Formats: sequence, C-alpha cells, structure tokens
Amino acid sequence: MEATRDGLSTDKRQILSQIRVFFSQVPLLSWLLGALVAVALEYFIGTSFARTLGLRKAPMLFGFVTMLKKPMLMHSALIYFVLIYFLPITVIARLSAASMNRLAAKLIDYPLMLSGLIHLGLLYVILHWWSDMSLYRAEVLRYTLIAVLLTLSLNLINGYMGEFSCSHPGFMALGAYASSVFTLGLFADDRFFGAALLPLWLGPFFFPIALIFGGLVAAVGALAVAIPSFRTRGDYLAIISLAFMFIVKSLIENMEFVGGPRGLGSQPGWANLPVVFATVVIGIWIINNFVRSTLGKALNAVRDNEMAADAMTVDTRKTKITAFLFAAFWAGVAGGLFAHVLRYVNPGTFGIQKLAEVLAMVYFGGLNSVYGSIVGACSISLLGEMLRPLEQWKWIIIPLLLILVMIFRPTGLISFKEFDVRKLIQPKTQK
Repeated sequence: MEATRDGLSTDKRQILSQIRVFFSQVPLLSWLLGALVAVALEYFIGTSFARTLGLRKAPMLFGFVTMLKKPMLMHSALIYFVLIYFLPITVIARLSAASMNRLAAKLIDYPLMLSGLIHLGLLYVILHWWSDMSLYRAEVLRYTLIAVLLTLSLNLINGYMGEFSCSHPGFMALGAYASSVFTLGLFADDRFFGAALLPLWLGPFFFPIALIFGGLVAAVGALAVAIPSFRTRGDYLAIISLAFMFIVKSLIENMEFVGGPRGLGSQPGWANLPVVFATVVIGIWIINNFVRSTLGKALNAVRDNEMAADAMTVDTRKTKITAFLFAAFWAGVAGGLFAHVLRYVNPGTFGIQKLAEVLAMVYFGGLNSVYGSIVGACSISLLGEMLRPLEQWKWIIIPLLLILVMIFRPTGLISFKEFDVRKLIQPKTQK
C-alpha cells in the first residue's frame, strides 16, 4: 500500500471516499428520520434491552457516563450505543435517502417556512422522546439549549464584531433576576414580594413578556459598558466589561430585596422543554437574520477594518453599540430561561466560572458562525456531563481539548460559515 502525503494509504483514502459518497446523498430529513427511529427504539425497548446486556437501566448519555463510571460494563454500553443509536440512524438514513430526497424536492415548491416547520417538528419529537426517558436528560437538554442561545449572543461581540467582551455573565444575571422579579412579583406568594397580584393561571401567557423584560433590562445595563467602551479602541472593552461583571455580581449580593448573597428561589417552572426549544429556535432565527442583514455586514466591515468601514460611511460607533445591546438582550433572555429552569438564582452563579464556560463554547465551536456556536455549546455542555464521573480530571481534559483546538484550529471547529437554511434542508443531488 502506497502512503499518500497526509499519511493515509491509497486503500484507506478510497474507503473514506466511498463512505463520503455513500452518505453524500442523504438529506437532513433522512437523518432526522433515523434519529426518530433510534429514540423510539430506546423509548419502548431501551430499558429491557439494557438489562439483557447487564446494565441496570438505559444509559443516560449514550453510554459514555457508564463507560467511565464502571469500566467493566464498557462493552455492554458500547453494544447498547451501536445497536440502539448508531446502526438504526445510519441504516434508516441511507435506506430512506431516495424517498426523503423526493419529499424534500416537492417541499421546495412550497414556502420555506413549511419545510422548516416539518424539520423542526421532527427535531422536537426526537428531543422530547429522548429527554422523556429521565428527568436528568430533560435538565441537561434544557441547559444545553440555553447554552446555545448564550453562546450565539456572545459570538455576536467576540466573533462578528471582533471585540473581546467579558460581561455576558453580568447580562445573564440581570436577565435572570429581572425576569424572576417579574414572575414572582406578579404571580407568586413570595416572602420578598408579598401576595400575588395576578392569578397563577395567567402566568404561562405572561412568561414571554417576563423573558423580554429580562432581555431589556440586560440591554439597558449594556449601555453602561457600551457608551464608555466604544469611544476608544483596543482592549478597553475587555477591561470595562470584566469590571461590569463584578459590579453586577456585587450589586446583587447587596440587594436584600432579591435575597442578597442567599439568592432568590421558588420561580415558577414555566421554562419547560417546549418553551425553551421555541425560544432558542426563535433566537437562532432572529440572530441569523441579524448577522445576514445590512447591519450584520456593516459589523463585519467594522471588524475587518474599522477605518475603512468609517471611510465607506458606516457609522462604526452606532453599529457596535447596536450589536452590543442586541447581544446583551439575548443574554438576558437566556438568563431568564436559566432562572426558571433551575428555579433558583444566586449571584455566585454568574462569575468567572460562567465566563470561562461561555468563552470556551464560543472559541471551541468557531467565531463568526451560527453553526459554530451551536456545535460549541452542545459539545462543551454534553462533554462536561459525560466526563462528570472523572470529577477533577474533567477540568484537565476539557482545557486540553481547547488547547488542541486553538493550536490546530485557532478560529474554532466551524468558523466563518454562513447558516443558510435553504442549503440545510434542500435535497441532495446524485454524485
């Protein structure tokens, strides 16, 4: 076998090429159908099948936690993953490719929204069935979706704007506390806010307003960073935004009417999976439209060369402030969701560790890319949960992975890639 320049033999290169061609004709609908079959299998027979393999119950996160907790059961967890997930998804996706391509081709003749809703509906059913297996899965899924929204909002500043901001935990805290005060003050009998002002059954209908209120409070707070920061250039934004994060944290710790350092709890549990999923989908859609708009293009021009953008009549300061407030708004919405999923907020949650976590998601996934933010948030969130049995060692493994990504892919795994829904859901052509 003759080795090629990249170290792969000719035979191996041909095999990889055949695999790539084999799956290149599979549309997104087929992958979703395969995933739906896999989660349906697990939903109905997962527990009984796991017990036949010697497992106490169906593995929570694809068997990786079981492999790390009990290495003796590694082969059982691996067999479970292959037979429940890997084989059904790949086989069903490939077998249904032709029919799903025909369906995707027919959907092109209809408005894009119809095709998008079909894909999103399938995705939601998959996530619902998968998370319905346990409360742990449901919690992990909701926190991961919130992380996607938070990462996207920070990527607007650190990626599309080309600045370096450290204030996102502060914006998230403002949104979390503002939305909590809104819901607790209006709909709950709370020791801090007294008797409820409105009946509880109205709460779910007002919850979107609570999230918007949290986002607006975060955007107003962002003015304290944006106005002084964007009068100057260089690293001033990083310094001022880091100071802002500590100011917000200290301010909340000294505000007794929201619990001070003890935190604020008993938020209504209205941030269920449908609400979180719908909010994140809407957020991705709006943010993607923003970065593809004229203002988004102007933001890229400012990032690449601010002096040239100014010479081309772009109001650079207005553009940066608008994008900064827009990013802060969505960070506040993410904070509101977080508070009502956890049903408790504490100022200590929104400190350096939260900043490091969201920065890792942004730079791991990729700058200037909606795809990258989604991949980065999902990867780091799920990886943190999968490595939980390793305890302190997981905080060595995850930074090492980040270091490797920064060495070999300095801009992240999927950077500077446009999120085009039409290309994502279109049928695959024969090759």
